[in-house]
Amino acid sequence: MDEQRESVRKMQDYIREHIQEDITIDDLAEASSFSPWYARRLFRKYLNMTPAVYIRRLRLSKSALKLRDEHVTILEVALDMGFGSVDGYQRAFRKEFGCNPKEYSTSPVPVWLFTPSLIEIKQAKEGKVNEMSESKEIRNVFIQLIEKPARKVIIKRGVKANEYFSYCEEVGCDVWGLLTSIRSISGEPVCMWLPKKMRKPVTNEYVQGVEVENDYNGSVPEGFEIIELPAAKYLLFRGEPFAEEDYARAINEIWQAEKKYDPAFIGYKWDEENPRIQLEPRGERGYIELVPVKEKI
Repeated sequence: MDEQRESVRKMQDYIREHIQEDITIDDLAEASSFSPWYARRLFRKYLNMTPAVYIRRLRLSKSALKLRDEHVTILEVALDMGFGSVDGYQRAFRKEFGCNPKEYSTSPVPVWLFTPSLIEIKQAKEGKVNEMSESKEIRNVFIQLIEKPARKVIIKRGVKANEYFSYCEEVGCDVWGLLTSIRSISGEPVCMWLPKKMRKPVTNEYVQGVEVENDYNGSVPEGFEIIELPAAKYLLFRGEPFAEEDYARAINEIWQAEKKYDPAFIGYKWDEENPRIQLEPRGERGYIELVPVKEKI
């Protein structure tokens, strides 16, 4: 079973690294060390779609971000992302997102981008982050005081969720794709543990959202809401880069560092009036959390 999961992850990695190239089932078979027939079968078994559908959806989502953020033509995007013709690209884009790429490039609206789950994430779920044993390896945690301006955040609430996995089970993991499609002042979506004053009587503390300007007047997707966040200071905790399969250990390292750190050392105390912020775990930059603080009077 572990060998199968590892092979599917290798195919995912190959697709991510070669997404702008022509990818064949033979390429994926070679990456997985299985025959083309069996590689395709495993891919469908664990990801519930064929490699062709996976690749097309990922390319369309990346093309949407190019149209939103770069000065490119529809033709350039279509060719860069491996579509044979502009007409074929336009049809696929409309089918995936409900609008044509020209409309989207001139007036971007929130769309459900495809954000595939990596196989190790599904496997790690069975182990739970808080059950990870502490590593004997000495790894550094970098701490920096930063300030965030007053802003708004578009969020999707749940009812009982208090961390990522329970949130995905309750609300759905695909929320992240929609949030990614909204241009953020911080460059990416965020996860937040909301303080009591920002929760509703029947909603949870853990939410996913995207930070936007204070004067934001764009679309708010159905089922989402927008709340205001005041200017605040945060201690940014960042761990060292990690292998993707070790992400649970990387999170645990930061949580342990937060528990041990006393902000009084720099004249601050923990701020319980603002949300704690979690960024997407990315191995190449290390795991990052922002914990609110305020000056000690």
